[in-house]
Amino acid sequence: MTTDTAEPGAEPEGLSFEDALKELERIVETLERGQGSLDDAIAAYERGAKLKKYCQAKLEEARLKVEKIKLDDGGQPAGTAGLDG
Repeated sequence: MTTDTAEPGAEPEGLSFEDALKELERIVETLERGQGSLDDAIAAYERGAKLKKYCQAKLEEARLKVEKIKLDDGGQPAGTAGLDG
């Protein structure tokens, strides 16, 4: 069997944003169905919280990078400024 995402349970830092978001969506769907034991639901919720935090951090990182793009007088990208600057 092949999957298009990383192994569930892998540390979020090892996942792409897209893979982390897909896993988070699957967790939400599972929790919404109310299937499984309470212990499984708690573990899934904890995993989902980690994935949510990771996705938020990646989005913030991307937002900061976009804000650093310099535009020339014609509105075209002219380069980037360093994130530290």
